[in-house]
Amino acid sequence: MRRRGEVWLADLNPQHGTEPGKTCPVLVVQALALPDANHPSTSVAPLTTRLEDDAEPLRIRVPAGGKLPKESDLLMDQLCAIDNHRLIKGPLARLSHAQLHKVDQAFAEALDLL
Repeated sequence: MRRRGEVWLADLNPQHGTEPGKTCPVLVVQALALPDANHPSTSVAPLTTRLEDDAEPLRIRVPAGGKLPKESDLLMDQLCAIDNHRLIKGPLARLSHAQLHKVDQAFAEALDLL
């Protein structure tokens, strides 16, 4: 079962507009209640290895670790809900409490929830 703060490999094909449109790691960002209720989709934010410095809050740096082989940027402006069948392997990594708090703050800023 997927949990908030886990990084999974997802098949995001086919591409539409600015979406990644390939198999890539994604961070599960939704509340724990949805997977516990067998919800058919999962809210995620994709990661990229094309790093951009000083891009917060639109990008959050995620260090390599676990089965995530490369340092990546979390694409905060690409938040989407995907069908659970698109999550093909995981979890590859889990963000620490401090990292997830940073993600939460960036979402709040990017969505003007502060």
